[in-house]
Amino acid sequence: MNQAHIHLLLTHLPIVGSLLGVLALMAGYAFRSEPVKRTALGLFLFAALAAIPTFLSGEGAEEVAENVPGVQEGLIGDHEQMASIFIWLISGLGLLSLATLTVSLKDNPLSKSLYAITFVVSLVAVGVATQVGATGGKIRHTEISETTAKADTGHGGNMYGSEREEEKDRD
Repeated sequence: MNQAHIHLLLTHLPIVGSLLGVLALMAGYAFRSEPVKRTALGLFLFAALAAIPTFLSGEGAEEVAENVPGVQEGLIGDHEQMASIFIWLISGLGLLSLATLTVSLKDNPLSKSLYAITFVVSLVAVGVATQVGATGGKIRHTEISETTAKADTGHGGNMYGSEREEEKDRD
């Protein structure tokens, strides 16, 4: 198993973890449930911790991907730039979540404000996380690139239309 394998195995954890955290925090607000809101903070901590090995394995994954035919350096650079922003943001969210959890366990009135700040930061983190995932996906998943969508073959919106035409010609 190389760095690329490790990176691909871990890559969804910070993205999904932060999204689940946002959903849990929203549910905690909706149901006025402190335990659910604390669960959301735990999910943010998990996402932040999972982001560390994901980010650290990215450099090794880049070395592997650079040697794969058809991989564009620019796409890797875009992904790396977004990942650099995300690691700082998710780390901050993790620390903020830890502070919010600590304050909320002491029934400090400051926890209400910290939860609100955590919620706003988590929304930004999820937005950046989706961009990290999208830029990473474009490195090897050409079907999600804008170029592929514009280069559609014109066969009813099906990019496999030319293959089907060839099948018809053979019959």
